[in-house]
Amino acid sequence: QVQLVESGGGLVQPGGSLRLSCAASGSIFNIYTMYWYRQAPGKQREFVAGITGGKLTNYADSVKGRFTISRDNAKKMVYLQMNNLRPEDTAVYYCNHPLDYWGQGTQVTVSS
Repeated sequence: QVQLVESGGGLVQPGGSLRLSCAASGSIFNIYTMYWYRQAPGKQREFVAGITGGKLTNYADSVKGRFTISRDNAKKMVYLQMNNLRPEDTAVYYCNHPLDYWGQGTQVTVSS
């Protein structure tokens, strides 16, 4: 069993920054690739970023150069640093474990 808890969402103006955190518990963490997804109102959930246990990363084209995923294996934490936020980044952001575990999500709203 894996538990994932996201935090760090909020309201930010366009061009601003937020850092999301995901705390994982209950499983061997280091060997798994971890992911961030997001879901905007009326849209399907979409991939945002992923990071392997060895800290190789990949990103959706829409966030490349603005978002950075990282992890701390000792603390079982995954982070998403989001810079230069745009209104279209508004969504609920979810942490994902590849054995199909999801957190409850954290709301990010980008608006002036």
